[in-house]
Amino acid sequence: MDDLSIRVNSAEETQAFAEALGKVLRGGEVLALEGELGAGKTCFVQGLARGLGVPSSVYVCSPTYTLHDSYVGEKTLHHLDLYRLGDADELEEIGWRDYLDGQAIVAIEWANQLDDYLPPDFIEIRINIISVEGRSFSFRIEGEELRWLEQWLRRYPQD
Repeated sequence: MDDLSIRVNSAEETQAFAEALGKVLRGGEVLALEGELGAGKTCFVQGLARGLGVPSSVYVCSPTYTLHDSYVGEKTLHHLDLYRLGDADELEEIGWRDYLDGQAIVAIEWANQLDDYLPPDFIEIRINIISVEGRSFSFRIEGEELRWLEQWLRRYPQD
């Protein structure tokens, strides 16, 4: 896949893009979110949750200290934040492999902590800070089962 990069100019645009993505996800996708502190990973997951039908009355926040939260909408969203992950044993303790059930969407902040544990099919989304509000999303799609997403992403103006 050619590199795909999409630019947004605000937190609202980040959430709108992620919401649109959430609406087309089929179920079972794993999103590996990368980016420095403050890049907008949690903001992205908030929009994703709306696209998956999680009610707007449900507050989506980063599970920095608990490692995991689940949200139920039209599709279930498992949200992991591995920033404070000590080691892989902590992942096993929370039963993270159970989240890879082929039905739920799994969004993992600081997914680089899982490099050796990610499933063979996943979507890496690197969020780069361009300006105070501006962000660029770079995508890498691993696995033939996810190639359909490339065409959807190409609908957006490329950075």
